[in-house]
Amino acid sequence: MGSYIGAVDLGTTSNRFIIFDQKGRIVGLDQKEHEQIFPKPGWVEHDPMEIWRNTQAVIRGALGKSGIKSSDLAAIGITNQRETAVVWDKHTGRPFYNAIVWQCTRTDTICNDLIAEGGQDRFREQTGLPIATYFSGPKIKWILDNVPEARRAADKGDALFGTIETWMIWWLTGGPHRGAHVTDVTNASRTLMMNLKTLAWDADILKTLGIPPQMLPRIVPSVDRETWGHTLLDGPLKATVPVCGALGDQQAALVGQTCFAVGEAKNTYGTGCFLLLNTGHEPVASRHGLLTTLGYQVSGEKPVYCLEGSIAIAGALVQWFRDNLNLIEQAPEIEQLALSVADNGGAYIVPAFSGLFAPYWRSDARGAIVGLTRFVNKGHLARAVLEANAFQTRDIVEAMNKDSGVDLTRLKVDGGMVGNNLLMQFQSDILDVPVIRPVVTETTALGAAYAAGMAVGYWASMDDLRQNWSVDQTWEPSMAAEEREKAYRRWKKAVERTFDWV
Repeated sequence: MGSYIGAVDLGTTSNRFIIFDQKGRIVGLDQKEHEQIFPKPGWVEHDPMEIWRNTQAVIRGALGKSGIKSSDLAAIGITNQRETAVVWDKHTGRPFYNAIVWQCTRTDTICNDLIAEGGQDRFREQTGLPIATYFSGPKIKWILDNVPEARRAADKGDALFGTIETWMIWWLTGGPHRGAHVTDVTNASRTLMMNLKTLAWDADILKTLGIPPQMLPRIVPSVDRETWGHTLLDGPLKATVPVCGALGDQQAALVGQTCFAVGEAKNTYGTGCFLLLNTGHEPVASRHGLLTTLGYQVSGEKPVYCLEGSIAIAGALVQWFRDNLNLIEQAPEIEQLALSVADNGGAYIVPAFSGLFAPYWRSDARGAIVGLTRFVNKGHLARAVLEANAFQTRDIVEAMNKDSGVDLTRLKVDGGMVGNNLLMQFQSDILDVPVIRPVVTETTALGAAYAAGMAVGYWASMDDLRQNWSVDQTWEPSMAAEEREKAYRRWKKAVERTFDWV
């Protein structure tokens, strides 16, 4: 068996290939950003062919930089931006339309029509999800309704749908030449089309959306001991390596953080912010605006479910502060700017750029900066940007505590923003629990590597993975209770100001 595991990490803004050793340490890495396409306000697209080209480039790049041969890889796992939808021609691999990204709000009319007929929760019992522009099903419907060629091909059985991991697995294992057309349970659970109990596509929902079942991938476990396929000799790896593990990015981070026990939770601070709580083998229905979703499934075992709180805009708010307002040149500079003042000066920023996700689910909300006085300067705004992430996380933790009946006692964190000590301390203060950052913060790619490695026996058990996890830093709460609650009350007031804008 090979000495290493490769993970393809298909993020919202970039693709990476990361190579891990037995201890879960990074031994090779390459990364490439792809274009963000904004055809209209609220619309977000990616070019699926660019994502495939960039993925080939980073695989070659990581192998080249590390000097590791592709034959040294025991397996490849995939993790991906979830909900983003691609529809393509199964004979040529050509997409009928750009990928419609999870943040895109173009399906609001489709969603509003579905809600008008049966309420926002009409599919919640089957899928664990409210009807929202976030999920893939309405995106597929939009493509089929607006691209006549795609509709014709879908009806004839010549079109395939996939989220980004499905698209990549198909290409890596042969593409038009017998590529595997599969999606793992975690990604399938984000389409608004999979039944949580049966782990199968829901025929009634497909009918309602007008989506032909033959275009959908086969649903498989996240850790699949039956390999889906092998990379091709003439592909980017120039070797036949099994492809057998896949997880949506947030579930991958849950696995990478080894949150295998009921009640364990992690929060990932990326483009968006995603808090997942392991609820065990039974799906827990949310009454407070959270999503019931698949955590992971090992082949031959019962699936593990989660409650999830999804925040649309987290790190993206720092990018906006940098690129749209030009108040900083590099994202990490925001911490120094925020440290130039003692507090937020009474200013709050609610980043409802494309509506609000959990626990509000308000597509009519738009971003707001409130509490402005002549006193407020760019340092206060920088602090308000960072605090918005922590306040949004508190909104979700409040809902989770109510839904699960279990109070969160500590929070494991990962993602691009956890190097920001000011944010981590404020997060601990506003939640009143310890916040823990692990040594390896690339937990999303690590989770995908774990899924593939467990599938081929590179790691024998969950216990092996737990031993790899170690603490880098812990932040303890140090804010007075009165101050904490006053700040949070003001945040709630600010959020209400964003409603009913559209």
